[in-house]
Amino acid sequence: MKLCPTCNLVETDDALRFCRADGTTLINYSGPIGAEAGTARFDSAPISREIETSILPHTSTTPEISRSTGPTIALPQPEPQNTTRELVKPKRRGVVFTAVGFAVIVSAAAAYFYLSRNHTTAIESIAVMPFVNESGNADVEYLSDGMTETLIKSLSQLPNLAVKSRSTVFYYKGKEASPKKIGEELGVQAVLLGRVGGRGDDLKLSLELVNTQTQDVIWSEQYQRKQSDLVSLQSEIARDVSTNLKAKLSGEDSAKVEKTYTTNSEAYQLYLKGRFSWNKRTPETLKQAVGFYGQAIEKDPNFALAFSGLAETYVLFSFYGLTPAKESMPKAKAAIDRALAIDDSLAEAHAARGKYLAFFEFDRSGSEREFRRAIELNPNYATAYQWLGLDFLVLTRRFNEGIRELKRAGEIDPLSPVIGSDTANAFSYAGRFDEAIDQARRTLELEPGFSYAHTSLGYALHGKGQFAEAISAYEKAISLSDDGYTRAVLIRALMQAGRRSEADRQMEALRTLASKNYVPNFCFAIAHTALGNKEAAIAMLEKDVEERSSYVVTIGIELGLNELRDDPRFKAMLKRMNLPE
Repeated sequence: MKLCPTCNLVETDDALRFCRADGTTLINYSGPIGAEAGTARFDSAPISREIETSILPHTSTTPEISRSTGPTIALPQPEPQNTTRELVKPKRRGVVFTAVGFAVIVSAAAAYFYLSRNHTTAIESIAVMPFVNESGNADVEYLSDGMTETLIKSLSQLPNLAVKSRSTVFYYKGKEASPKKIGEELGVQAVLLGRVGGRGDDLKLSLELVNTQTQDVIWSEQYQRKQSDLVSLQSEIARDVSTNLKAKLSGEDSAKVEKTYTTNSEAYQLYLKGRFSWNKRTPETLKQAVGFYGQAIEKDPNFALAFSGLAETYVLFSFYGLTPAKESMPKAKAAIDRALAIDDSLAEAHAARGKYLAFFEFDRSGSEREFRRAIELNPNYATAYQWLGLDFLVLTRRFNEGIRELKRAGEIDPLSPVIGSDTANAFSYAGRFDEAIDQARRTLELEPGFSYAHTSLGYALHGKGQFAEAISAYEKAISLSDDGYTRAVLIRALMQAGRRSEADRQMEALRTLASKNYVPNFCFAIAHTALGNKEAAIAMLEKDVEERSSYVVTIGIELGLNELRDDPRFKAMLKRMNLPE
């Protein structure tokens, strides 16, 4: 047997070296053990008062300590003579201490997980993925797309939150991609996934906010409403999502996120149909967008967003060959003025005014002010950076600054083929053709059927002197979507490649196109310059300046007009449009 000299515990297992109660080194003991079970009487040394002693856990890995052993015997304290013995109730202090310790550990763990769950670092980047239309009715696709775009707009109001723009997230529409893959490709911490269903007036929306790194669901919710409640539902969703992003919002920020622009559900749904058409960006769908926005305004004459959408559509009419600028731009101005009179905080309306001022009023400082105001109101609005970069900075030959703003637009909207193509053109205007070629090819990898990107690639190859490759790219663009500008630069490339007869045939094709669609005189000016008809080219440009054609403001950077730059009439046109030589 062995004895603990500190607590007087007797161990019957001779293999033990240390006391299991307090860790003291045991000593050998050969004294008698009393007949009473659980006790032992020693000839000397104090006797422990405890009838039972709990065995404390020991961290040592020594086999002699950690293995199971025989029972521990505790000796009661001898009682003085002639005294009444008090009944001794066993004290389970060790058990109590163990229970308390366990409770503390559990409480601490629970507190940790609660705090970690409820006080995580705020998410700083998100992609709102296109909501899936589960209704089985393709005619309500505008609803799932529109709700996605509206939520993107609302979340873009949050400070310190990077929100990927519509054209980037819609690249994934109909494609299978895990949240982790999307996070890696777009560089976002979270994605919001949504499914829209329901029948008739019943609307069901299911949302999931997912951590892209762990793929854990941060938050999920289901909403069941009537379509007549769509306006208030959008506001509710924006509030719920922003809350679960752990964003700390001021009262002003909350008001921006939850803001609604109309209380009329019919007007709002017509607006969503307008956006659905506008985003397709074809001449026909732009005309459809005007119709839907007009109907929305009839339902609610104070619907600022509908006026803003109308403005964004009309400023594009002349660029898509729908009407001359002198017909569409005044309509754009009227819509802009009305939108901002109702709500001066609309970034889209300020950007539309910037484009109007740049291309129709020739007001350079005014256009810059409006573009920068749009960015101030919505730092996640990629189009404002795009237009600031190309329509002000590049137009005024501040190429490096313009390319920087276009790259910023590309960071917000990395999968936008329009921004990618504009960036490629900016590189070409700056004479950085290798970078332009790389940019255009990256854009075509994402959107091989995008005509404008093929034109941009051809323009860059053309500038580098690779005429055969440029001609091939231009022809590919025309096969996808015929337009006057691409035919004009194709004529120039054919002439420089020594293929005059083909250039003449293309000139006839350009005239045929102009008999069917609006083709700016600017395009004919490029073709005439290439064919050596300098006087005809100058006359065409002067006519466009007089009519304020949308394309004519690019004459200061257009490579196809370099042969005209020394002509005093050309310099006078630049001055009239407030452009540098």
